[in-house]
Amino acid sequence: MCPGSFDPVTNGHLDVIGRTSRLFDEVIVGVLINQSKSGLFSVDERIAMLGEATAGYGNVRILSFQGLLVDFCRSVEAAVVVKGLRAVSDFDYELKMAQMNIGLAGVETLFMPTNPLYSYLSSSLVKEVAKWGGDVSAHVPDYVFAALRERLGAGAGR
Repeated sequence: MCPGSFDPVTNGHLDVIGRTSRLFDEVIVGVLINQSKSGLFSVDERIAMLGEATAGYGNVRILSFQGLLVDFCRSVEAAVVVKGLRAVSDFDYELKMAQMNIGLAGVETLFMPTNPLYSYLSSSLVKEVAKWGGDVSAHVPDYVFAALRERLGAGAGR
């Protein structure tokens, strides 16, 4: 299980998903539905972008979920959550979540250090830079960049 909001999917997300797909027979990418946050892209749009991005992997499924990750893991019989870590601050937060997940449902968490090329990259940063006209084309797939330009207007760079 590779969970996240993926609003939008970045090359950093895709690096972790691709590396995870080489380690497991099946990978479920869980797109979180967060009722308290309005995303830039709808859940359906995020699923479509992830589907296009992972089409080359025969063992990746994209599903949405809301509520507790461990409940979703149980419902799809996923025993392992894979989380990409960019920094020590990510580890501090994610370790607490991992310990809670193992305690609640016996779901293991594997931490995968991000490729140094993507260690600073986040969806929030991509959206913020694109909103102010910065060129984020090197950080997202081409169709995600096009979707950002369409959603944010010419301010999305390039």
